[in-house]
Amino acid sequence: MNERFLRTLVFFDLPVDTEEDRRNYRRFHKYLIKSGYLMLQESVYCRLSLNGSAQATLLGDLRKHRPPAGVVQVLTVTEKQYARMEYLTGSYEGDVICTDERLVIL
Repeated sequence: MNERFLRTLVFFDLPVDTEEDRRNYRRFHKYLIKSGYLMLQESVYCRLSLNGSAQATLLGDLRKHRPPAGVVQVLTVTEKQYARMEYLTGSYEGDVICTDERLVIL
């Protein structure tokens, strides 16, 4: 079986001026987390899909849960394209463990 893995990238810019706007932001953020999206940066999330039909379902769900105000953008790329992403960083050193302590066995 030739499965084509896809990555769905979600970029959003939502207003947080009023209490209702902040509530809508929190709801959308919680929806993304509960749906299996991983945060790449603030307001940038991604999720892996097994094929095009699964990705179409994700898009439908995103349309249902989008907030009434603000901008939500979705980009779909293949896993091969996603793997070619380059990380350009400065001298920032984060808390990422780069040893075998990072390994989690389930």
